[in-house]
Amino acid sequence: MTDTPPAGRPSAFTLQDLAGESRSFPTGRPSLICFAKEDCATCNLVAPLLEAFHRTWGDHADVWMVAQARDGAEILRDRHGLTLPILDDSGLRTSLAWDFESVPAVFWTDAGGVTAPVMEGFVKAEWEVLAARVSAALGTPAPQVDWASLPDWRPGCGSKHLDPEIHDRLIAEAEGSPIRARRIEIAASDDIDEFMFDQGFSDGLPLVPPTPERVIRMLSGTTRNPQDIVAIVPPNMAPATVEKVAINAVMAGCRPEYLPVVIAALEAVCTDDFNMHGVNATTMGASPVLVVNGPIRHRIGMNMKLAALGTGNRANATIGRAVRLVVRNLGGARPGGVDRSTLSNPMKFTMCFAEWEEGSPWDPLHVERGFRREDSVVTAFAMTSGPVQIVDQESRQPDQIAGTLGLGLEGMFLPKIHRMPVDALLVVCPEHIQTLTVDGAYPKDRLRARIQEVTSRPLSEMVSNEVSGAGIPRASAARMTAEMLATPTPKFADGKYIHIVVAGSEAGKFSAAFHGWVTGAMGSTVVSRKIDC
Repeated sequence: MTDTPPAGRPSAFTLQDLAGESRSFPTGRPSLICFAKEDCATCNLVAPLLEAFHRTWGDHADVWMVAQARDGAEILRDRHGLTLPILDDSGLRTSLAWDFESVPAVFWTDAGGVTAPVMEGFVKAEWEVLAARVSAALGTPAPQVDWASLPDWRPGCGSKHLDPEIHDRLIAEAEGSPIRARRIEIAASDDIDEFMFDQGFSDGLPLVPPTPERVIRMLSGTTRNPQDIVAIVPPNMAPATVEKVAINAVMAGCRPEYLPVVIAALEAVCTDDFNMHGVNATTMGASPVLVVNGPIRHRIGMNMKLAALGTGNRANATIGRAVRLVVRNLGGARPGGVDRSTLSNPMKFTMCFAEWEEGSPWDPLHVERGFRREDSVVTAFAMTSGPVQIVDQESRQPDQIAGTLGLGLEGMFLPKIHRMPVDALLVVCPEHIQTLTVDGAYPKDRLRARIQEVTSRPLSEMVSNEVSGAGIPRASAARMTAEMLATPTPKFADGKYIHIVVAGSEAGKFSAAFHGWVTGAMGSTVVSRKIDC
């Protein structure tokens, strides 16, 4: 265990030398400590220098080599005939605590352990100055070194403790580690993937094991404190810390740079307005659909074009999956428990995509919702089905293609059900955009009005009948006048329930729609959250 050092004072440590003797720093004497590894040419260059320093100063100061691997230490000793103490830092915890970047890293400290600035690599002039200064301080002759035979400069090698896999593990194990979640020990004979299935952590697909190293790496994707509470996750009302979100993001397969999007999405879906408890519990099988806008789309490589609503893009797939895993593993929303979906839907695995703002003639979704264009935003919709394709390869006029999009939405829930206070998410493909704008601008409000126009049907067509018992009950219809029954009624109670984004390949006249759940106080409201990048 090491102590956290103040400025100018390296951490105390106790390590074993190659003879198995424990040696502790500070020693009570001036000390020269050099960190090295066997496969570094520059470390091999300075090894004879350290031996000369040890032979000259050994009665007055401690000269130690700290090797970053036991076998490497033995090779260095035998290769150069070293007699100076060589300490074993195979665990690399001391290297981490002393906080340098490359080896050889040389520290000169006084008797109290206060160090002069570290030297990394080899600059002959610096080493000559060090030798002269130490000799003067100790009152000894200068070490016998043939300085003229040495090169003027050689670069060091990266310290082993900074290798990504090793460094993340060291941070995870260190005192002061940001990891606080309960650790689950798995027997050596257990298959970790099968174990996670058996414990119910999975959505039915394999998971990435959330090792401490991976969680530490995931946490590097955000500046937020790992113990900050992102949201209270229903139905269990469990607090989701940044750390626990990161654990589920690892399992989902996210990269660290996706974590801010996952956090913002959870903030959105765990609001009272979104009503995640109801979304989980409804037998209709509702699930969040996430739309990402703003610069972060490009920064993390999200798909907004070809196959935007399908497979093949890591960011799209894993962000949505991470949100679902948090809701499952922290919130407790599992099929057969709170999740009572009659059929459920594939969106419960994941559904997240980015809007192709550059291919759109309209303000993007987040700007419509009051954010600045340069903001990165995620918007959550509670959807029960989709994407349902809307096919039109023949229309050539703007109002024709707008009419097709409207007819495609009329099947939402059931064609007989109109005046719905329910959100729909319409994803318009680029070729349909071209047709819409062939004669110039075609505003979103005009498209919404056209959808309402082409889906308007007389109330009489919505009355329960022999074809379908759904719709207006016959008893209610019997109390209506002929004029009332002839009243045209659009699909949606208001055009505001029709949300429109642009995505998809530039080739193909296939748009799509997501059908919403119940909207409002008894259901779910669309929620957007700015992504803290």
